[in-house]
Amino acid sequence: MKYVAMIYGNQAKWDSFPAEEWPEAIARQEAFNEKYRQTGELLGAYGLADAAGAMLVRRKDGAPAVTDGPYLETKEYLASFYLLDCESEERAQQIAADMPFADVEPVELWPILHESAADL
Repeated sequence: MKYVAMIYGNQAKWDSFPAEEWPEAIARQEAFNEKYRQTGELLGAYGLADAAGAMLVRRKDGAPAVTDGPYLETKEYLASFYLLDCESEERAQQIAADMPFADVEPVELWPILHESAADL
């Protein structure tokens, strides 16, 4: 079964993280990514740009109508997401708990209900 694991953040969190600790944090994240790519359970890991780069796209008169985002006025926003393919819910939970910083920030885990293959 496939799952999406999501991590939320905000600018205050990123600003409070010491700059000299970023290289180690990124290395730990890449080690996690590689570990689960090797098992075949991590299908993709995606870190999102700052919320200031988000945009809203609607259709107006048949054409895209784009405005600055994000949609909700909130301090928290989706910072990264991971696509997992696991044998069980318990395994997905184990992987989510193994993510760097899962001991200080929760990882939101959602089962994927439906998939429409993109490689047809």
